[in-house]
Amino acid sequence: TLAERTNLAGVRHILLVLSGKGGVGKSTISTELALALCNAGKRVGILDVDLCGPSIPRMLRVQDSAVHQCDSGWVPVFVGQDKAIALMSIGFLLERPDDAVVWRGPKKNALIKQFVTDVAWGDLDFLIVDTPPGTSDEHISTVEALRPYQLLGAILVTTPQ
Repeated sequence: TLAERTNLAGVRHILLVLSGKGGVGKSTISTELALALCNAGKRVGILDVDLCGPSIPRMLRVQDSAVHQCDSGWVPVFVGQDKAIALMSIGFLLERPDDAVVWRGPKKNALIKQFVTDVAWGDLDFLIVDTPPGTSDEHISTVEALRPYQLLGAILVTTPQ
């Protein structure tokens, strides 16, 4: 649809941050990578699709922010000293940041698709996608939703044990 083309049309590169297990530092890598790219003069967005553990809003100290609507969808929360990083997370859609998200597959998949199609990212050099642990529905949904854009790269976070 037109909205799908429009909202990601200005994104040059999409990077997924993945791992086979939890607690290895995906959200930390996503956040640090976004800050480093931003410091290098790049326009950066972070899409936090870790629906059950959305930690990036807290890492960037914007957990009390709210998402607003515009004509082309949701406006991401802008963070950093010069508001240079665009961030979208389910953490902004919960009544309280510590609320648990206990959803089955179809609802998670629908929200991920909505995050891909309905967020007004604008022009970005990089969109970093922070994924949940493992190889679950969320990963398949994310890759399927992003497949038409053919800009995908991945960073696989591993540990030595």
